[in-house]
Amino acid sequence: MSDPTNVPSRRARPDFERIALLLQGGGALGAYQGGVYQALAEADLHPDWVAGISIGAINSAIIAGNPPERRVERLRQFWETVSQPPMGIPYMASLEIKNDMTRQMINQWRAMGALLWGAPDFFKPRVPPPIFLPVSSPGALSFYDVSPLDSLLQRLVDFDLLNSGSTRISVGATHIKSGNFVYFDSLKHKIAPAHIIASGSLPPGFPATEIDGEHYWDGGVVSNTPLQWVFDERPRRDTLAFQIDLWSARGELPRDMVEVDVRLKDIRYSSRTRMGTDQFRRNQKMRRAVAKLLDDLPEALRQTPEAELLAQEADDKVYNIIHLIYHAKNYEGSSKDYEFSRRTMEEHWKTGYSDMIRTLRYPEVLQRPRSIDGVFTFDLAEQPLE
Repeated sequence: MSDPTNVPSRRARPDFERIALLLQGGGALGAYQGGVYQALAEADLHPDWVAGISIGAINSAIIAGNPPERRVERLRQFWETVSQPPMGIPYMASLEIKNDMTRQMINQWRAMGALLWGAPDFFKPRVPPPIFLPVSSPGALSFYDVSPLDSLLQRLVDFDLLNSGSTRISVGATHIKSGNFVYFDSLKHKIAPAHIIASGSLPPGFPATEIDGEHYWDGGVVSNTPLQWVFDERPRRDTLAFQIDLWSARGELPRDMVEVDVRLKDIRYSSRTRMGTDQFRRNQKMRRAVAKLLDDLPEALRQTPEAELLAQEADDKVYNIIHLIYHAKNYEGSSKDYEFSRRTMEEHWKTGYSDMIRTLRYPEVLQRPRSIDGVFTFDLAEQPLE
């Protein structure tokens, strides 16, 4: 691995057939993905395909549903809207809080506010809660009402543009009756606000979303990352993929009950994307070996059913998988995914921007891999500090 060097903010498009942006779910942590996208946009690295789960689906819709020059503005508008300070209290950006205990208290207070009052133009509590009264439909079986999100998406996303094919979008959800993971993809579906909301319908906080008579929950119930969906796509293409995760599978042994809850969430929602990447790399090595062997086979053998079956899996494409993971501060605690304060949102956004800027300083990130398996993986957390 070479040392990082400074690179210009604008560059020629990398030599790949496709640039994919893969966005994990994680609630309030999703502002990190906004910062990442800002850095990508400034480097003129606009994705051909965005795929997301839950909050990643919302960020994906804003990206795919706006022209490149407006995407960062619209992402900022979304995150500033849902993180508006309560009761008109101004956000004091100049006030620096260095004490972790103080930050933890403030974060917990704001998280409690989200539990009690919701997030502006995103979700609001049901009064009275459904636990005390019978409900009339699955769409009301939740502690919060997400109808404000529908209106916000309508304001921030041009769904005609989103469905035009200029940028492909895929969002994952869980079909409740079958328990199966499904994707709504703009190549096969006309994407509407309901598809985006379905991807983030995490129970029991948010209700099931009905689409064409079927009901769906958050895709993170089954898998919180769209990595496999993108890499299983046929026909395969040379791909530069940016996998942006909001939960870290790696961590320390918990020391108290709060840390137990934090660690459980991290493991559950990380979806072990590093493991998925390693497995893809092994499979790709086998596919390339099969492709080489088939090229060397006599014509008669290549016509056999067995060879034709192997040819369906053979692949000589190349893949760069650039993996960024948000690493939460100790004071964020187990409420980090529903703590929607403006201060924390700005911290998440700034961290995502900084992490992607650092990543793009490694020139091999945007170069075609030359390894035998045709796969290059990059994880900023495993690189030496600059």
